[in-house]
Amino acid sequence: MYQIYGPKQSSSFRCLWVAEELGVPYENIPVDMKEKGHKSPEFLAMNPNGKVPVLKNGDFLLWESLAIASYLVDKEGSDLGGANAEERALVWQWTLWALIHLAQPLEKVMSYKWMNKPEDEGADEARGRLPQWFGILNAALEGKEYLIADRFTLADISVTSVAMYANFIGYDLSAYPNVVAWLQRINQREAFKKVMG
Repeated sequence: MYQIYGPKQSSSFRCLWVAEELGVPYENIPVDMKEKGHKSPEFLAMNPNGKVPVLKNGDFLLWESLAIASYLVDKEGSDLGGANAEERALVWQWTLWALIHLAQPLEKVMSYKWMNKPEDEGADEARGRLPQWFGILNAALEGKEYLIADRFTLADISVTSVAMYANFIGYDLSAYPNVVAWLQRINQREAFKKVMG
């Protein structure tokens, strides 16, 4: 059984979601972040970075949520990661895009909320970059149910896991109707609902 360490309110979420989509048995091991459980000697022995998530499968340990998601898909022989070389490349394209471009301004604004700080010009600058990235995503979803192959893939998980934070920071997505409709479809997935709890 896979063991996935970390609370679902972290990047562990995407790993738990992938496991649910695959229908594989797994155990979510809690890590108390407020009590610095991720900095304990026991945890650091699994991940010297002191961050969640960590996946354990027998003697095999793996950290970084994108690596874990990819491993689960490969290990289970699923086409969730793409059915051919082109689809797999597109999955990675969107996964990296979400991490490199969309996540940066969202995380910047989120940091103010986490620290209970009033937003300043740094947050304003980050918010100002969001229309570019959500505009690209909206255009990519024009006339499509999902990002690639017109079926649900790891690309949708990767991008949703980042895009969903727009709600957390109070960013209005109404100017991006394709994004809104896509997120609504994904929110109805049983695996998503189960992990969201």
